[in-house]
Amino acid sequence: MHFTAQGDIGVDDGATKVLDTIAGLRPQLNLALGDFTYKAGIEQRFCDMVKGKLGQEFPYQVVTGNHESDGHDGDIDNIVRCLPNKLPGIQGNYGTQWYADFPEKDPIVRFVMVSPGIDFKDGKPLDYSKDSERWRWTVDAIDGAAAAKIPWTVVGMHTPCLSMGRYQCQAGKDFTNMLMAKKVDLVLSGHEHHYQRTHQLGTGASCPDLVPQAFSASCLADTDASMVRGAGTVFATAGTGGRALRDVQAKDSEARYFAAVSGKNRNPALGTLDVMATADRLSARFVPAEGYSFTDAFTIERR
Repeated sequence: MHFTAQGDIGVDDGATKVLDTIAGLRPQLNLALGDFTYKAGIEQRFCDMVKGKLGQEFPYQVVTGNHESDGHDGDIDNIVRCLPNKLPGIQGNYGTQWYADFPEKDPIVRFVMVSPGIDFKDGKPLDYSKDSERWRWTVDAIDGAAAAKIPWTVVGMHTPCLSMGRYQCQAGKDFTNMLMAKKVDLVLSGHEHHYQRTHQLGTGASCPDLVPQAFSASCLADTDASMVRGAGTVFATAGTGGRALRDVQAKDSEARYFAAVSGKNRNPALGTLDVMATADRLSARFVPAEGYSFTDAFTIERR
């Protein structure tokens, strides 16, 4: 199967360039990782832009970002109405917390989309704390993929934990460590307006917990671009869907976890993550939009 993923989109020229890039790649679906309109009341304009570039029936699958979760710069409910779910067999609350297997028959990937670390309309974040209802829902979705022998599990959410940008671990330390302990293959996010991709990270005897705002070499499971499934988790942020890029911080305490980085001050590029998956191999690359040249590529294989 073939999918693309990016967040932080907007409705300006950058967004249309990235949508053109996605259209040229011809994926089977796209994961939109939050922050869509950046302005209230123009959700239909955003949806029309997407449909105009990708087609009325294309599965442009959304999970909320912080700009539309609480309604102040758009409303996720309006986005869901004009860009509804197109995947069969979806479970959960589309737009906020859902999972789906693709293809429906003999699935290759389970997508688990969640919303930790951002405020909703009551001014409070959803509860993804340890052993909460949403934590258990996420664990069950991940465990269910393993029980069904689905080759790959991809988790998507707006907020990253590790970052060389302006934000700290909004997704939550415990939640992030749970994803690593479950050996989720790939975790996707937006929020930071740049691209950043970690090495494969893993917890175990030498790395009992990953600690945000610090670095531990013992948490590095694999540091080249060819990785083995089950050794750890790759975290990729693609907040490059169209909005203006931001700087990356070269001296960030977490910098040594990252294998590839692009931002306003370092190899700037709008674009999308492009992922191909078979039963035995997951291959991903960053594809820049027109006018940009930065690229990145990595693979994870089953052995």
